[in-house]
Amino acid sequence: MNTIEKSVAIAVLSAAAAHAGAQVRTERNISLELANQIAGAAVTACTEKGYAVAATVVDRAGVVKAVQRADNAGPHTLASSQQKAYTSASAKNSTLAMMEAAQKNPGAANLVYLPGFLLLGGGLPIKAGNDVIGGIGIGGAPAGNLDDQCAQAALEKMKDQLK
Repeated sequence: MNTIEKSVAIAVLSAAAAHAGAQVRTERNISLELANQIAGAAVTACTEKGYAVAATVVDRAGVVKAVQRADNAGPHTLASSQQKAYTSASAKNSTLAMMEAAQKNPGAANLVYLPGFLLLGGGLPIKAGNDVIGGIGIGGAPAGNLDDQCAQAALEKMKDQLK
């Protein structure tokens, strides 16, 4: 194969590779109905324990899909629940686990400076199988681990719909 033939072959293979990578992607995402059900289940779980909270559910891109705020929940609970939901969806991790990692690892401590991130317990990714389709954040219980328990209870209640 001479130089011209090699150049043509490389050009054809490069064009084929570029075309293969330019296909439309299909991604799973949370529906409005399911987001509302999860937010409601989270507020109910916390209310049953005596906590007045806000619950925010975001889609896979971290955009708010549903918010519910219990009677008597403080105004700050809205912002904290949204930031926890965004953090967990974006990082595909629990905010409680991220907080603990940041406390133990000086390199991870810089995560607190990312805009919109909140490293306090109460944020969980919402998964359908292995796909992260959103995030839930709870704000308002007396401690982040209690917010986290309410988020876990809500996801457990909806587990059949998240298969």
